[in-house]
Amino acid sequence: MTKEKLYLYDTTLRDGQQTQGVQFSTDEKLTIARTLDALGVDYIEGGWPGANPTDSAFFDVAPNTRATMTAFGMTKRTGRSAENDDVLAGVMNANTPSVCLVGKSHDFHVTTALGITLDENLENIRASIAHIVASGREALFDAEHFFDGYKANPEYAVQCCKAAYDAGARWVVLCDTNGGTLPHEVGQITSAVIDAGIPGAHLGIHTHNDTGNAVAASLAAVDAGARQIQGTLNGLGERCGNANLCTLIPTLLCKEPYVSTLETGVTKEALAALTRASRLLDDILNRVPVKSAPYVGASAFAHKAGLHASAILKDPTTYEHIPPETVGNERIIPMSNQAGQSNLRKRLAEAGLEVEKGDPALTVILDEIKQREAQGYTYDTAQASFELLARRALGLLPEYFEVKRYKVTVERRKNRYDKMISLSEAVVVVKIGDEKKLSVSESLDGGGNDRGPVNALWRALAKDLGRYQHHIDDMKLVDFKVRITHGGTEAVTRVIIDSEDAQGRRWATVGVSPNIVDASFEALLEAVQWKLARDGARP
Repeated sequence: MTKEKLYLYDTTLRDGQQTQGVQFSTDEKLTIARTLDALGVDYIEGGWPGANPTDSAFFDVAPNTRATMTAFGMTKRTGRSAENDDVLAGVMNANTPSVCLVGKSHDFHVTTALGITLDENLENIRASIAHIVASGREALFDAEHFFDGYKANPEYAVQCCKAAYDAGARWVVLCDTNGGTLPHEVGQITSAVIDAGIPGAHLGIHTHNDTGNAVAASLAAVDAGARQIQGTLNGLGERCGNANLCTLIPTLLCKEPYVSTLETGVTKEALAALTRASRLLDDILNRVPVKSAPYVGASAFAHKAGLHASAILKDPTTYEHIPPETVGNERIIPMSNQAGQSNLRKRLAEAGLEVEKGDPALTVILDEIKQREAQGYTYDTAQASFELLARRALGLLPEYFEVKRYKVTVERRKNRYDKMISLSEAVVVVKIGDEKKLSVSESLDGGGNDRGPVNALWRALAKDLGRYQHHIDDMKLVDFKVRITHGGTEAVTRVIIDSEDAQGRRWATVGVSPNIVDASFEALLEAVQWKLARDGARP
């Protein structure tokens, strides 16, 4: 059976940049473009040249890509020719092989927003697309507000699409601009457009997620015959975002009927890099990845309930719809107060701790986890702290050193430039064998995880651990997360610290206390203890 080609059109760099709080630099846009190209999308919409300096600069240095680089703009304005419209000229001057123009297809917007006649709008669409085609470029027409327009005046909405198609547009893209059209409506209307004379092989779909249905609506259009999907990485976009390509792509490649009937430019090898691409975008935006995101989220293949984890150990297909490695993700069986002994033994084995089935220590560990989680601890992500808890219960954690006391002070004062600064000073006293060691450290202002009271405590703790010093010299703190688990006057603070060493190991530890400094220090201590235990340090 011959498969039909389905084209993937990415608009992360244009529509995605319209997300509130998002503004890409030129270098960031270059990085994202190369990532998209490696993923295997067919079109990369680089932005609107002339609309802002960053987009114009991007097209000046845009990388050579297998994907077709596309410039975005709008149809010519009434009262001037396509050849003499300076806004359209700015888009054409990007010299991309394809150009996508947005135009109105809802009569209400034509007469109210543009203030022109319906016929003038049709002529603007026709002339603009004909101008692109005459220049030897591939032309795309984004029919803005198409679905709302079709519901209000189906004849005119289709006329707008046919004006573009008859003028030579390779693609006519039906846009659910307001994101309010439901999937069954998208499917029905897309079929009607095809019946009206525009082949599905020339139809695209562009949806927004205002009802949470952007992915479903896009698939409904494909089911109806559309053969181009527009979307963004991680569902970035105006308001509630666009259709999420990180959900659409694996669905198209892994689910029937799409996997049997359609082909895209994404290979199995490229699909295995999808999670990495998703998280790269979050890194660029300095955002915490959405754990619950389909396919690529950290929790997408996490099995917390004891019943689920027990079944997963026997056969992963019991609770997984695809293998996580298909999309470059991984299976996680976190420890929690819902965990069973099968789950626990699996986690212990991953930490190199083999415990026989029925060992009384398993019950002790599970009870301890339940008690501590009731106090505010969490071991879903702080897996190093879980391992230390288990080692203590099994009698496998030496007492490397004892903290006799510690303190931290924060002082606000003016420097010589009459600017207010914060100075944190920490003192830590530890006992190693029969020897006491006192260390002092200061940390000055600046914000971030690398300065402040927690950093001062870390520097003091790591300053002199005697015989263990060489084990922790390559340690560094890479993340610091704070959560208030109980509100009001009895608030409890949970701190999770991520640490890393020169071997590339990364581990998370947790501390809980009404006092944020105490919670932080507990997590710091556990980070050091885990490193010593994993390095096999001898007490």
